[in-house]
Amino acid sequence: MANRHLMAEMTSPEFAERIAAGAVVFIPTGTTEQHGPHLPLGVDFQLPQAMALDIARTVDGIVTPPIPFGYKSMPRSGGGPFFAGTIGLDGATFSNVIRDLIRELVRHGARKICVIDGNYENLWFLNEGVDLAYRELKDTGLKVMVLQHWEFLTEATLAHVFPDGFPGIELEHAAVLETSLMMHYYPDLVHGDKLPDNPPAESGPYDVWPPHRDWVPDSGALISAKGATADKGRIIAEQVGADVVTAVRKEFEV
Repeated sequence: MANRHLMAEMTSPEFAERIAAGAVVFIPTGTTEQHGPHLPLGVDFQLPQAMALDIARTVDGIVTPPIPFGYKSMPRSGGGPFFAGTIGLDGATFSNVIRDLIRELVRHGARKICVIDGNYENLWFLNEGVDLAYRELKDTGLKVMVLQHWEFLTEATLAHVFPDGFPGIELEHAAVLETSLMMHYYPDLVHGDKLPDNPPAESGPYDVWPPHRDWVPDSGALISAKGATADKGRIIAEQVGADVVTAVRKEFEV
């Protein structure tokens, strides 16, 4: 049976009917990049897709197919171009994809759009794409939210997930947060016997070209993932999902 919340599984008339009824459209974005020896390349768009579907079920929204490519992975936050399978777009390309997708959704009647992103480096290029679209379409009544899911983590959740202290989102690439969420949503894609346990990556407080290979641990994870569990993933997903639902209902009055 087709999922009524997934755009890709709807017929054209079904999609038109849902949009006409004022459904919020969720766009999952991320990128395709290495996430260590234990996680798949698709983590950064797979997690927003799963979280968007949870939220869409609650507010009766629609989830578009994810955008699987985003801005370039950087050594200090994602490992950079040193690993096979890491694919990045130029910033202008990514912004234009976002602009065009929003423009097309609006052409079909969408007026409430929420972008849920999973790639740390994407944010400003996402905002640029939305701004380009909004300048063109603001007279249509369009409203757009852009969020990165980890920004909704509460102090209580972080204290539970990191009893020894949160190391900071910049180091959480392929580590406890992402691994726990993948264990919750996609357990069959996690290689539990290969969880990296390296010390935190050490780098300067700046970026440099050509990038320094020694700034990135050989595992590709920027800090140990050994503390990850499916239960932590469930707690993260439930707390973040509930708080995103609250924000969506506030902004879109649904």
